[in-house]
Amino acid sequence: MPNSDSTATGALGVKPHPEAGRYTGIAMLLHWLIALMILTNLAIVWIVDYVPDDDVRPLVNTHKSIGITVLGLAVLRVLWRLANPPPPLPPETSRFEKTASHAVHMALYALIFLMPLTGYIHDSAWEGAVRNPNFWFGLFEWPRIGVIMAQSDATKLWIHGTFSTIHASLGYVLYALLALHIAAALKHQFIDHQTELQRILPWGRVR
Repeated sequence: MPNSDSTATGALGVKPHPEAGRYTGIAMLLHWLIALMILTNLAIVWIVDYVPDDDVRPLVNTHKSIGITVLGLAVLRVLWRLANPPPPLPPETSRFEKTASHAVHMALYALIFLMPLTGYIHDSAWEGAVRNPNFWFGLFEWPRIGVIMAQSDATKLWIHGTFSTIHASLGYVLYALLALHIAAALKHQFIDHQTELQRILPWGRVR
């Protein structure tokens, strides 16, 4: 049954998804693609110190390729969200939960931009950047940030160290927000008995 807001239009004049409580198929696809890539990159960070030396550079390059892909998908996701507002939370959701959900989602959106961008800046200032061009999953070369590569060695060393620290620190924030996000979804699904997961999955019915 369509919800009472089904005739409202989004920021770009596009009507929201007609089925109450469920995200659009494109939103689901972008959500799970970005989630899978983020989890893969987090796994790479954890295992890179334990692989043979010959496998380190290919693994790091894969990490970079995933990061730049996440950045591109994040742009698409924001544009899609502007045109297709997300479904409303269940009416029984408390005001605190609605506020917390909005805050966590906005923080996650910020991180899916900030993580790749800080990594991109960090990598562009790397002293070995000229000798090691970036190839997107080995298919084609994609450029680093020229204005950063043109800086003096001392400036690039500072940028590299600073943004390495920022990138790593944002990673810890990401761990915390992912834990909150997953815990909240499971709480609504299994404790509150709301069809929370069905809102973002292509199967099942939303009450």
